Amino acid sequence: MANFSLNPSTMQVAGKPVHYAWVIVGVGALMRLFSSSFRSSSCILIPRLVDSFGWSYGQVGLGFAIQWIVSGLFGPPAGMMGDRYGVRWTMRLGAVLFIVGMVLTGFMNNLWQFYFFFGVILSAAMGIFQVPLTAAVTLWFRRHLGIGMGLLQSSQGIGPLVAVPIMLLIIHQFGGGIEGLRAAFWIPGILGGVIILAMVQMFYNEPAAIGIRALGAPKDEPIKEVQTGEIARVRTKTFIKQAQRTSAFWNLIGIHFWGCAGHAIILVYLVSIAEAEGISSGVAATIFVVLSVTSTITRFAVPIIADRTGSKPAMAGCFFLQVAPILLLLIAHDPWQFYLFAVLFGIGFGGEMSAFPIINRQYYGSGPIGTTYGYQMMGAGVGMAAGSLLGGFLRDITNGFDATMWLSFGMSLTGVISILILPPTQKELLPDWEDQLPGAIPVHSHGGD
Repeated sequence: MANFSLNPSTMQVAGKPVHYAWVIVGVGALMRLFSSSFRSSSCILIPRLVDSFGWSYGQVGLGFAIQWIVSGLFGPPAGMMGDRYGVRWTMRLGAVLFIVGMVLTGFMNNLWQFYFFFGVILSAAMGIFQVPLTAAVTLWFRRHLGIGMGLLQSSQGIGPLVAVPIMLLIIHQFGGGIEGLRAAFWIPGILGGVIILAMVQMFYNEPAAIGIRALGAPKDEPIKEVQTGEIARVRTKTFIKQAQRTSAFWNLIGIHFWGCAGHAIILVYLVSIAEAEGISSGVAATIFVVLSVTSTITRFAVPIIADRTGSKPAMAGCFFLQVAPILLLLIAHDPWQFYLFAVLFGIGFGGEMSAFPIINRQYYGSGPIGTTYGYQMMGAGVGMAAGSLLGGFLRDITNGFDATMWLSFGMSLTGVISILILPPTQKELLPDWEDQLPGAIPVHSHGGD
């Protein structure tokens, strides 16, 4: 027996079998790293967009709002595409849109171009990377889903640690100003997209695609492909009709809205808030990186905790840690105060997002949750848009960021209250949903392992 094998169905390292689920997590994390990390880190460019093009904070904030609105509206169809056609196909589409969006944004000269290239095209790519990829990873785990999802979510926290220095270095190397801004979109966009296209070849839609069962599945469980074609279409349609009859389906959309509206204000305007208090641009960017990297701790830990003890208390605790530190931000003037805020808020922010895939599996079991998660991401997108837009306009109206920060506080607090009225996660809400499937639907099965 070979000590090392990269065959997906029989992987071995040092003579020990390794389930391909861990490769799926690694590939998914890297694809997120080279896509979402650079897009989300673009908030460090806001002061430079204002200075270089003469746009107001409200106008720039509208661009971020458009991006989140479009990505939110694209969430349900992205989830449906992933459930029906598989993640490999949707990832290829997402990579192409990512390249096109980043390159065209680098060419922008007018505000409408910023809105269309950055706000519309790039947001479509974001929707594809956020929804089908996350939902697909859950299909590979019956055990250790929390660990797998924690590793996947952590990539977005680590991402800015890589993306921000690279973008700042590119700006510096190209002389700063508008030319530096353009290069900061062009180079990561092209290289990131090409890397994603190469890596997607290692990503499979589901375990059955390579003739194996999910990690931790019973040995006698049939190996069946259900993620593509007509079977997937009927399963998704049947499942979503039943899911929409549960209160949790709608409440989770609302929770995503309130949480994302609250943290969008911070993520988009934190660098600007710090610079307004006299913090240098370099230190302000570092503060944002500290927030993102700190979020890695809870991005990894919370899915594990939620998987073992239930998602509801984990989500409530993280939402609260997203609320309370804003009181510190309101009085922050010195760098150490901003760093302390970044650490505390990062802990809450990281855990807030990462528990959603787990709670979907706890509520809906083996259902095609790409679609349900897509609807929740619609709430997230609209919330991010609302926070970005209202936060920017409040800053312009009041000529300061205090009202903007209080808005973040109130929206996140509403999210905490919404979590408390969720049903318990100990029992599935739709354990028998497959009983409603048409009896004549065939299932393609593989024999054996």
